[in-house]
Amino acid sequence: MRWYANVREVGGGGGGGANEATVVLAHGYGSNQGLWDKLLPALSQRNRVILFDWDFTGGGGGEQQLDQSRYTFGRFADDLIELLDDKGVRGAVLVGHSMSAMAGCIASVRRPDLFSHLVLLCASPRYINSPEEGYVGGFDKASIDGMLDAMESDFASWVKGFVPNAVGDSASVPPVEESFLAMDPAVALELARMIFLGDQREALAAVAAPCTIVQVERDIAAPPSVAEYMRRRLTTAGGAAAADMVIIDSVGHFPQLVAPQQLLAVLEGVLLRCHGGGDGEEKQEEVAEVGADGGIDITA
Repeated sequence: MRWYANVREVGGGGGGGANEATVVLAHGYGSNQGLWDKLLPALSQRNRVILFDWDFTGGGGGEQQLDQSRYTFGRFADDLIELLDDKGVRGAVLVGHSMSAMAGCIASVRRPDLFSHLVLLCASPRYINSPEEGYVGGFDKASIDGMLDAMESDFASWVKGFVPNAVGDSASVPPVEESFLAMDPAVALELARMIFLGDQREALAAVAAPCTIVQVERDIAAPPSVAEYMRRRLTTAGGAAAADMVIIDSVGHFPQLVAPQQLLAVLEGVLLRCHGGGDGEEKQEEVAEVGADGGIDITA
């Protein structure tokens, strides 16, 4: 069973000429491809944009199946590779949100030809603190265990308490709450165990693709300290050819909904560097300046 469905393409068609990029938008836990809609009009003007749903969304075109052997980042990475192969994609710019960022890192190591750049959006390789290592993931083990117990006890009630805090903006809560509640509770729980109890830090050292780490200043799920850890690990462990870190001055774990213009400025800068032609660096500087005025801190 494939764990992606509802694949669609927007834009493209050669309108961007030699500089046209393929952008793959991979959503995170609890969301679906509809949460990218605010970015599509701008991104699809000059680029081929590919979207899909992971089957845990409840909109995956089939019955959600509780198969615990499927719940590994490696299996999601393999499905992402299969998707890009099916679509004939090479050298894509992947925007991986939350759990999809780490799946994208693993996929890029297994098949580097598929990716020209990774945008790691609100990513975390490990959510649990490791005080003995000086690692701050944002949560202690007891907090994660308590969250998983609450999910198992009453998933709907947990969603209604968790989502407003995770989103951080009341106007953007309804679509996220709807997408969370569309998941089968048993599937959602097993995926949460995979994500929140896992440790993918070692995967960062092998990433060779250039990366842009995008974090939100006030994200309860993945604090900026995690983004800084990822930047150091990618650049000092012989990994990514380049790793920039961008901190958006906003709230929540879903900047594609809450801060779409700031996120678009970052993505347009990445695309200009990757596919913008001879004036790409100059245009990237312009995007960075506009972004800084609009609440973005860009750190090389």
